[in-house]
Amino acid sequence: MHEQSKINKKAWEYRAYEFWNKRDGSPEEKARQILENPLASLKKHKNLFEHVRGKRVANLCGSNGRKAVPLALLGAEVTVFDISEENRKYALELAASANITLEYIVTDIYDIDLKEYGGDFDLLYLEGGILHYFSDLEKFMNILYALLNDGGNLVLSDFHPLGRCISSHGEVNYFDTELKSGDVAYKGAFDIDEQEDFPDVSIRLYTLSDIINSIVSSGFRLRRFDEHRGWKNENIPWEFTILADKKMLK
Repeated sequence: MHEQSKINKKAWEYRAYEFWNKRDGSPEEKARQILENPLASLKKHKNLFEHVRGKRVANLCGSNGRKAVPLALLGAEVTVFDISEENRKYALELAASANITLEYIVTDIYDIDLKEYGGDFDLLYLEGGILHYFSDLEKFMNILYALLNDGGNLVLSDFHPLGRCISSHGEVNYFDTELKSGDVAYKGAFDIDEQEDFPDVSIRLYTLSDIINSIVSSGFRLRRFDEHRGWKNENIPWEFTILADKKMLK
C-alpha cells in the first residue's frame, strides 16, 4: 500500500461508522430517505444519471454508500472502491436496508487489480472531495482511464481549488505542492476532548490546471467543465464537475 494511503486508511477507519450514524442516521433511516427519491439523492448530479439502468458503474472513494445505493436503486450494477472498512460496514448495511446489493472492495485505489477490473466499467463516479488524498495525480488518472471500457464516461466532482484559497483569506497557497497533515473530514463532529485522539490525514492540494491537464494527458476526452457555488449559495466557486470520456477505438 502507498505510504500516504496507509496514513489515510488509519484516519478513515477511526470512528467513521459512528460518524455516519451521527450525521446520516442509522443505515435503516438513511435507506428510507434514499428510497423516497433515489435520483434526488444524487443532488446536483441527478441529471447525469437518469439513464444508468444496466450500466456498470464504479464509485471510487465511495465512502458510506450514500451515492452508490441510489445508483443501484436506479438499476446500475455498482462497485465501490474505498480504503475504509468502517465505510464499508455502513454502506453494506445501507444497501441491505434498501434491498439492493453492492460490490464493495476495500483497497488502496493505487492497488486496484486492473487485470480483473480493467475495461470493466461504463461509468466512473467520483465526488465529495477526494483528489487531495492522492499525491500521484497522474497515476491516479491513469488508473481511472484503465477501469473504463471504450466509450465509457467519467464524472468527477471535487472541491474547487480557488474556493479553498478564497475562504481561507489567502492562508492557503494555491500553488502549494507539499504533502501536509490535516484533520480527517468528520473530526469536528465530535466533542473537543475526543478530537485529540483522531489520527491525521495526509493531503496534497492541486491547482485547477493540474487536475484538468492530468485528465487530458491520461487519454480522456474532456467534454464539459462546470463550477458550483457552495450549498449555502456562497458567491465563490466551491466545487466543480468534470465530464470526460474514453474515446472509442475505431
